[in-house]
Amino acid sequence: MPLPPADPQRQLKHQRSIQVQAYARSDGLWEIDALVLDSKTRPTGAPGRERPAGEPIHDLHLRLVVDTAFNIVAAGAESLAMPYPGHCDQHGDRYTALTGLNLMRGFKRAVRERLGGVRGCTHLTELADVLPTAVVQAFAGDVLKVHPDSDTQPFQLDRCHALAADGEAVRLYYPRWYRQPGANKLTQNPTPASGPAAAGGGD
Repeated sequence: MPLPPADPQRQLKHQRSIQVQAYARSDGLWEIDALVLDSKTRPTGAPGRERPAGEPIHDLHLRLVVDTAFNIVAAGAESLAMPYPGHCDQHGDRYTALTGLNLMRGFKRAVRERLGGVRGCTHLTELADVLPTAVVQAFAGDVLKVHPDSDTQPFQLDRCHALAADGEAVRLYYPRWYRQPGANKLTQNPTPASGPAAAGGGD
């Protein structure tokens, strides 16, 4: 799956970084810190001054506190750098509106309903979109401990092309849950995995 060829004379003009960090707390909850950082390689105009090259245009932070069932029990946002100081950062505590949502049940739709358009910050609201899969990945191996031979279907099956239940990866790594192509239901395969199948996977 190669990338399109890069122009050898291309010049970097803009950089966006998105980072998500997950912390296990002493009370059994998890803190999810997400940020989006935008910068340019040239000086840019800003209200009342010129912004030097490399100085952040956006430095926006979002924090969720979630339980192990993916429920958001607290949320908030902070804007440290923005194009229009005194305006962009006046969303107040609107991102507390994420409290009460579940990351795995209608989350993105609910975020748009509560914080889309002028109700929130475009970039913070878009940043929220990456959080469901980021938290799943954070929980994998700690909260979500699924053995290939578990009686519970591994949560990641049928959620991407590589882990389609009738695909080769599931046949190798989760044989109990493999189904023949065209089958309507997952079937249990009593044959134990061999080779890499015994190692499990899916983190």
